[in-house]
Amino acid sequence: MLHHSTPRNIILGSQSPRRRELMAGLDIPFTSVTIDADESYPADLKAGDIPMYISRAKARAYASFLKENDLLITSDTIVWLNGEMLGKPQDEADARAMLARLSGQTHEVYTAVCFVDRNGELDTLVDCTKVTFKTLSKEEIDYYVSKYRPLDKAGAYGVQEWIGYVGVTKMEGSYFNVMGFPICRVYETLSQLLPSERCDS
Repeated sequence: MLHHSTPRNIILGSQSPRRRELMAGLDIPFTSVTIDADESYPADLKAGDIPMYISRAKARAYASFLKENDLLITSDTIVWLNGEMLGKPQDEADARAMLARLSGQTHEVYTAVCFVDRNGELDTLVDCTKVTFKTLSKEEIDYYVSKYRPLDKAGAYGVQEWIGYVGVTKMEGSYFNVMGFPICRVYETLSQLLPSERCDS
């Protein structure tokens, strides 16, 4: 396992409360920064290639600030429904429309995580989880959007919130990936990238 102290300065390039909470659960010291990056992507990209492209763009945007011992982790999550990407909703009306489209359907959630240091990219992973929603009523969608305002979430929902409790009927893959951070794979990748910081306990 990884030591809970490390000579590397691990930096999480995200202000997402969910990613910060999951990263903190590894008991590895880290800091978080906000990265202002262009999140547009080529129109020909599909599914998992989209968050991979965006997570790498976030890493490039911050790369010039990295110091000798820094290890930057960036991430991006999308919802993929019937060959179309659903990102973050523009407003509450857009959020309601997205949830209406997800209602009664199975979609994929793709999250990419990029690991870089001052010398360049070390690794990038993409995780996919299939999520099935029951048929949501208009009242359920209205209640969730009005109370939880999921405007910062891909696909306009947080699986860890009310809508996940009452609406998700099936999931294939990592629950944490749907939250926006496949934390088990992040830990495994860090274990491979930092072999000198492993211990035998």
